[in-house]
Amino acid sequence: MKALVLSGGSGTRLRPFSHSMPKQLIPIANKPVLEHVLENIRDLGVTEVGIIVGDWAPEIADVVGDGSRLGIRVTYIPQEAPLGLAHCVTLARPFLGDDDFVMYLGDNMLPEGVREVAESFRTRQPAAEVVVHRVPDPRAFGVAELGPDGTVERLVEKPREPRSDLALIGVYFFTPAIHEAVAAIEPSARGELEITDAIQWLVTRGAEVRATEYRGYWKDTGQAGDVLECNQTLLAGLTPGVLGSVDDASLLDGRVRIEPGARVTRSRIDGPAVIGAGTVIEDCHIGPDTSIGAGCVLRNTRVRDSIVMDGAEISGVPGLRYSLIGRNAVVGTGPTGDACHSLVVGDHTRIEVAA
Repeated sequence: MKALVLSGGSGTRLRPFSHSMPKQLIPIANKPVLEHVLENIRDLGVTEVGIIVGDWAPEIADVVGDGSRLGIRVTYIPQEAPLGLAHCVTLARPFLGDDDFVMYLGDNMLPEGVREVAESFRTRQPAAEVVVHRVPDPRAFGVAELGPDGTVERLVEKPREPRSDLALIGVYFFTPAIHEAVAAIEPSARGELEITDAIQWLVTRGAEVRATEYRGYWKDTGQAGDVLECNQTLLAGLTPGVLGSVDDASLLDGRVRIEPGARVTRSRIDGPAVIGAGTVIEDCHIGPDTSIGAGCVLRNTRVRDSIVMDGAEISGVPGLRYSLIGRNAVVGTGPTGDACHSLVVGDHTRIEVAA
């Protein structure tokens, strides 16, 4: 089995970050979303991975490289324009050949993995097996209507009146039968080749298409609030440890991880929280539910329920909460005031807040 990971989208819902970085590289618990995805794929025993890339191809390649660091082998497949998930399958055909494959959206977080679905697919060998998840409002998703034995009877993209609450969440297992289906469908009203149309083509022609419900935590990290919620969830399982330095005047409480080269001085850190490699924390109160990236400098600052990305500097800020601070951003104090702040700050931004 091979894997096809889709990382070519523009990420408009994550602006301003997606102006300067691909959404798949947003860090969750100090690790890019895409890296979480690739580790899940590796845990299925799949090592040949094709990654669909768009304008951010160089940035993604800088992080993932040839995949050897993650125990996989990566082939990059360029896509000039986002023309639909089924279009990605067409582009990847030379890489996929006639092998079975798992297709996985590169901004999807499923921390508990999809090993059970992969085993079901390998055992039953349907033409396709889709991963579904129960959602409160299915109208924003592709929706699967199932028979009593778990086979898919119909797929509907963003139905006005859903007949099921089982949403497709961006992980699919396919045999080579999908290639004939992709070649047979026409672009949708929005001009894209929809993977739901291709799977429905298989269903209509009597091919076996199954669905397996994923019951664990799932999040599409498409918006800032989703990113922060997912960060909180993953930090709950953080492995604590002090690999950097913490002075005697500092206090660590709960699950706290201090990465190599980080220095904590006269500060309190309430877990779960992670402090990235080479970061300096002085006279601060950090956490809980906070990830501080590598090479950051925080002084005389209180921050919790937030993500601070690599290279950011924050000084003299009395209260940050539910904030997403971009790479190399600088946040400092301006005129004296009385405020609590919630910020979404893109890369290389400079902000002054009330002291």
